[in-house]
Amino acid sequence: MFRKFALLVAAVALTACENGQRELQQPLEPMGNFRLGYAEVVAPNLVKGPISRDATQEEWIASVDAALEERFRRYQGDHYFHLGVSVEGYVLAQPGVPLVFSPKSALIVRVTVWDDRTQSKLNAETHQVTVLESFSAETMVGSGLTQSKEQQMRNLSANVALQIETWMRKMNREQGWFGGEDGTAAPTASAAPAAPANGVSVPGPILQEVTAQTR
Repeated sequence: MFRKFALLVAAVALTACENGQRELQQPLEPMGNFRLGYAEVVAPNLVKGPISRDATQEEWIASVDAALEERFRRYQGDHYFHLGVSVEGYVLAQPGVPLVFSPKSALIVRVTVWDDRTQSKLNAETHQVTVLESFSAETMVGSGLTQSKEQQMRNLSANVALQIETWMRKMNREQGWFGGEDGTAAPTASAAPAAPANGVSVPGPILQEVTAQTR
């Protein structure tokens, strides 16, 4: 728990990241053969950082899941992949904090990507993502003074989904996770039956393991 608090304290000192919601308005570039099967979001070890508004596990799960669905359902590749995401810690800047502290909102998650055909993980170790609220006129003096808790959570969730996508694109370029940039590279794992024509494979074993691995 101490390590998570330390990460959250460090996060609020970083530069705010790109606006995930605004970036969604840009033209979509394919990501190999990627198509989202399931996005499983959990928050069993959620830690609230210092000087933060309260938010429940259920609220964070709903917010992050909505952002993942909005971002990744756009892809229409012919190979299904699943995302397992654990919400680890957060800071939601609150009103009433002296401006000298420049309170910033932050979110930490861990993510695992699964191949539906092989029922296996693409990353052996969970990948950690830390994001801040997007920079804007509203957040210059701290989003706690200008945004509701719900707005802060939507902002952070959109940014974390963007950063997950950025990491996945990097792994696709470097390791051909989704068939490479043009989708023609050899699969990253041995051949296996494709997902059924009417949808993805039954997710039970995968999602049980996702939940276990993200803890």
